[in-house]
Amino acid sequence: MKDVLLIALFAFLGAAAAGLLGAGVLRLLRHRSLVVSLSVVAGVAVTAMLAGTLTVAWAMFLSSHDLYVVTTVVAMAALVSLATAVLLGRWVAAHSRELTLATRSFGDGGTFAAPAGQPTAELAELARELAATSAKLDSSRERERALEASRRELVAWISHDLRTPLAGLRAMAEALEDGMAVDSGRYLRQIRTEVERMNGMVGDLFELSRIQAGSLTLTPARISLYDLVGDALAGVDPLAREHGVRLIGDRIDEVPVEVDGREMSRVLGNLLINAIRRTPPDGTVAVAAHRSDGGVELSVTDGCGGIPEDDLPRVFDTGWRGSHARTPPAGAGLGLAIVRGIVEAHAGRAEVRNVQGGCCFSVTLPAA
Repeated sequence: MKDVLLIALFAFLGAAAAGLLGAGVLRLLRHRSLVVSLSVVAGVAVTAMLAGTLTVAWAMFLSSHDLYVVTTVVAMAALVSLATAVLLGRWVAAHSRELTLATRSFGDGGTFAAPAGQPTAELAELARELAATSAKLDSSRERERALEASRRELVAWISHDLRTPLAGLRAMAEALEDGMAVDSGRYLRQIRTEVERMNGMVGDLFELSRIQAGSLTLTPARISLYDLVGDALAGVDPLAREHGVRLIGDRIDEVPVEVDGREMSRVLGNLLINAIRRTPPDGTVAVAAHRSDGGVELSVTDGCGGIPEDDLPRVFDTGWRGSHARTPPAGAGLGLAIVRGIVEAHAGRAEVRNVQGGCCFSVTLPAA
């Protein structure tokens, strides 16, 4: 038993010396190719075995012939191990280079295509993660392009919509200044109307900028949806009467919701005003609210005649307006974008779909 312990001790000392030497070499070569590192590992393994064997052989005073045989056997094992390590290293390094080249493509705006047949589970997992990241970047780039296009469109529309009332205000101001206005009271009322319209546009821009900057602060409180809708209907009733549109709100369940009352009133007001302005005289705008599987659903249905299917995905985009909404009293195309922003800030979602004779805007909020 004592001899066995001594043999183990001598073998361990020899192998440990080779291992420490190999660790130092690996540290010096840590920035080199994987082929070099694997070759060093294979060399350390064989050297450790050889060092342990030689140490034991020296302690046991083996004959030179026996020592030669042992050394030859270890040398053959070293050659095979080194060749295997080099082959494995070259194989992994080649696939790593393929992965590197494929990665460069989506960094430059392309799409990542994972090379087939990754040699290790780690590289295969890395390729899957890179493919997922590439898909996210493609989606992000597409959203960025759409957002930039909508911003350019918004700037153009805002410039157009502000230039027209400003020109009218200037003309009326000059007429009043020169004493050419026959009915100065009418001019002053028109000036006030145009100023209020522009003030509404600027207010919408400010609200949208807060939403997009993530600085919209909500003060949620438990509110009855019945009361919330009732107040909104009362607020737009004069506009509905002016346009000859009938408001229907008899399908409102008394469902509690945890929302910011002021912001949700703005959501309902924007939806109702948009619906009233797009519904022809003698038409109907209906509001409904009920519990659903996803929470609480609130819907506003108008009689606008429907939205083209190609335009449905763009309805909530910033600055979007249908071709029939290019003349006053159309706004800057921000109302529905504000609706979506406020609803999403409440962890809800806003959707639109065509129905018979018009379209239905629905807002889904988490149940209280």
